[in-house]
Amino acid sequence: MERMTKLTTEDYHPESANLDLMSIAEIVQLMNEDNGKIPHAITKVLPEIEQAIEVVVNKMKSGGRLFYIGAGTSGRIGLLDAVECPPTFSTSPALVQAILAGGSDAVMVAIEGAEDDLNLGKVELEKQQLSAQDVVIGIAASGRTPFVKGALVYARQIGAQTISLTSNPQSIISDYADIAIEVITGPEILTGSTRLKAATAHKQILNMITTTTMIKLGKVYKNLMVDVHASNFKLRERAKKIVCEATNVSYEQAEEILEQTNYQVKLAIVMLLTDSTLDEAETLLSQTEGHVRTAVELKKD
Repeated sequence: MERMTKLTTEDYHPESANLDLMSIAEIVQLMNEDNGKIPHAITKVLPEIEQAIEVVVNKMKSGGRLFYIGAGTSGRIGLLDAVECPPTFSTSPALVQAILAGGSDAVMVAIEGAEDDLNLGKVELEKQQLSAQDVVIGIAASGRTPFVKGALVYARQIGAQTISLTSNPQSIISDYADIAIEVITGPEILTGSTRLKAATAHKQILNMITTTTMIKLGKVYKNLMVDVHASNFKLRERAKKIVCEATNVSYEQAEEILEQTNYQVKLAIVMLLTDSTLDEAETLLSQTEGHVRTAVELKKD
C-alpha cells in the first residue's frame, strides 16, 4: 500500500507553520488566499471534466445512471450534489446517487474502517444492480481509498464507464478510471485536512458535471431552471418568476398558467411562447426530448 507521506495532499504547508500562533484575522486571510489557488487548479483539468460530462450525458440519454463513490468528506460531497438534483432538475432520485463507505450512517458519523474495505465498494454497487449503461465517479482526495478503488475495479469489469476525481497526481484510483480528473490543489494549511482546498475543488467540479449534464439534457432554457420541482412555497414562487422571465408575462398570468400545468414550468413556457394548448405543448416537448428552445422553434416552423 502506498505510504501516505508521498501524497501532495499530506505535504507540509510552509506558510502556515505558525498557524496556532496566528490571530483570527491572519488565519482567515491565509485560508482565503489559499483557496484562491482552486480556480487555477481546476482550469488545468477542464479538458478531463469536459470528457467526463460528455460520457455522463451520453449514458443518461441511453437510460444510464450516475454514481458517486467516496468515503468521509469525499462521500458527503458526492451526496450533497446528488440530493440537489431532484429539486433542481426534477430528476428521479435514482438518476444521480451517492454511495458512502459505511452507508447512510456515515453521513453524520464517521464509520471507522469502512473506507479500507476493498470489497465493500463492489458490494454496494451490486446492491444497486450497476450495469454497463451506468457511470461511476470515484472521489478520493488521496487517490488511494480502497473502498473507492474496489468500486472502480468492479465497475470497469462489468463495462460501466469509470471516472476518478482526486487531488494527487498519478493516483492509484486513476489506474482504474477511463477518465482521470486529478485536480492538484497542493498542501492544506491544516496539514492533511483535505476537507479544505481539495474538497472545495471537488465540490466545484461535481457542480460542473451535473449542472452541465442537465443543461444538455434539456432541463435549462436560457439560464433558467425550467425543470424545477415546485414542491414548496419558495419553489412555487421561483417557478412563477422563471415563467415571467422567460415569457415576459405578469406574475398573475404566470400563476394562472402554472396552475393549469400543475406547476410544470416547461409546459407553461411552451404554452405561452407558442400560444399552444396544454396537449399541444406536451406533444412539442415530447418531440424535442424536453428542450424548450427547440420546441418553440419547432412550433414556429
